[in-house]
Amino acid sequence: MKKTAVLQSNYIPWKGYFDIIHDVDEFIFYDEVQYTSRDWRNRNKIIASKKIIWLSVPVGAKVHRRITEVRLEQNLWQEKHYRTIEMAYHKMPFFHQYKEFLQYVYLERTWAYLYELNRFLIEHISHDFLHIQTIFSDSRKYPTLGTKHEKLLHLVQSAHTDIYVSGPAAKDYIVEEDYRKAGIQLIWKDYEGYPQYPQDSAEFTHFVSIWDLLFHVGDEAPYYIWGWRK
Repeated sequence: MKKTAVLQSNYIPWKGYFDIIHDVDEFIFYDEVQYTSRDWRNRNKIIASKKIIWLSVPVGAKVHRRITEVRLEQNLWQEKHYRTIEMAYHKMPFFHQYKEFLQYVYLERTWAYLYELNRFLIEHISHDFLHIQTIFSDSRKYPTLGTKHEKLLHLVQSAHTDIYVSGPAAKDYIVEEDYRKAGIQLIWKDYEGYPQYPQDSAEFTHFVSIWDLLFHVGDEAPYYIWGWRK
């Protein structure tokens, strides 16, 4: 029974994103769709001096473009993001465990497209730091028809999916009956119940970048994402 999830790539996502990745056999990046501004595609939250701040990758103001078309025209933001992360977390117990990787991403590499940056971070964090075995793929390798709900359903079918795991936000447009007719079991991901971890913040929050968890607990991070359910 093959489990599949389909999501747009996000910038240094929160732990729930990696929870879905861990749930499935194949995780399909769905970046051929419309880019949405003021969303998670190019920004996320971290905690600095016990307060939540945003890290945003500058992508310009162009409206009509797909996620795969979002170019990163200059790399001045990269050093800024690295210094901001370093200043916020350098005293955390496990920051130095990931410092070399951070330096490579932000100080040694340059990125032409947002989706390339996002996917690189997501795949390496998944495989190298969280030890997730899930296979990653690009939606463009599968044939699809239609738009919106129909296109997504056809993509899931093309991937020979038996069980489709979806985030709850998709309830706004997914037609569950169509999945039943196609013989695909639809599971809505439940993000409730995550245990708290030692977090250097004025008030604990789950809704920050995965970096916050990794810098605080290191190799114990999988427990706080999915391991606690066992």
